[in-house]
Amino acid sequence: MIAQSGKDGRMHPHKFTLWVGIASICMMFAGLTSAYLVKRAQSNWLEFSLPKSFWISTVFILASSLTMFLAVKAFKARERKRYRALISLTCILGLLFGLFQWYGFQDLASRGIQIFGNGSNPAASFLGVIIGLHFLHVFGGIVALVITVLRAYNRKVKNYDATPIEVVAIYWHFVDILWIYLFVFFAII
Repeated sequence: MIAQSGKDGRMHPHKFTLWVGIASICMMFAGLTSAYLVKRAQSNWLEFSLPKSFWISTVFILASSLTMFLAVKAFKARERKRYRALISLTCILGLLFGLFQWYGFQDLASRGIQIFGNGSNPAASFLGVIIGLHFLHVFGGIVALVITVLRAYNRKVKNYDATPIEVVAIYWHFVDILWIYLFVFFAII
């Protein structure tokens, strides 16, 4: 599914463009996490534990990756009813991920950990920037999922070209893997 070629052996242009975008996003997050490690050596670095809701949101995004995989499989098998249910569930799980991320930042604020502005700490600000940028990418994925769900319920469309759903799936799996990387990075570091 990742780099499937067409009949002529070439990757679909939409998939190629997506992979170029994914590579640039990976470089951005590698740079940000590297800067986090460098700044961590400063004396004013604040140590704090991740909110429990980040753990819960991780379960939601992992589950959404599974439902996305099953949705693509159902689409290719032309199991329309199953596909609709799975792609809708993927979207709901993505929204729950975002909601629990929000709860996590609310938890940090309730512990007196200010992310930005007066009284903030570089540790909290880095967390806010990095997770905030990840959420922007998740939000883009949720928008793509909402569009995909709406198309799934459109009775006029009888197109069984798997490319659009594969592109959305690749991107969604990417933001899932990126979150796992970031979550492990912040939990261990």
